[in-house]
Amino acid sequence: MDVALLDAARRAGEWLVCRPGCTQCCHGAFAIGELDALRLVAGMLSLRGHQPSLAMEIERRALAWIAEHGADFPGNRETGKLGDGDAERERFEEFANEAACPALDPATGCCDVYLWRPMTCRVFGPPVRMAGDADRAEGLGHCELCFIGASTAQIAACEMPVPHELEAKLLDEIPAKGETVVAFALLR
Repeated sequence: MDVALLDAARRAGEWLVCRPGCTQCCHGAFAIGELDALRLVAGMLSLRGHQPSLAMEIERRALAWIAEHGADFPGNRETGKLGDGDAERERFEEFANEAACPALDPATGCCDVYLWRPMTCRVFGPPVRMAGDADRAEGLGHCELCFIGASTAQIAACEMPVPHELEAKLLDEIPAKGETVVAFALLR
């Protein structure tokens, strides 16, 4: 994914305005799968060993995030698992939409777990095709701040491939299923 992002960014040039300090995509809760949660767990383990003070600060922000938003969490607050019923999914649509991600360093506007960030974060910005939209020309999505004034052809020329099949295969190999949010994953 990192190579694909670098290539897409190179092709996009100035159309891709994503830079350190631009944090629009770092606000609002979103669901992550177990594979993303495991990436974050690995990142936190690494930070605890190499940068323990940073790991403690991220944990402090995650705990503060849960203290602020946990009462409205549409799932099991003890396990951090999102509910999968219709009512809980509907509640999630309005859940913590303005909240900053606890991995976001408010002083620098950078992600403190960037190397281990969830797939949603990895694909936000450049044009990506959602799984199942392979045949639709208009199926590309990108950050609303990017590609201002670009034509459909210019946007398509910067498409970043996403390995949906590989992600699905890896997820199938993980016994634990379900979704959570970043704050809960950071505290595992």
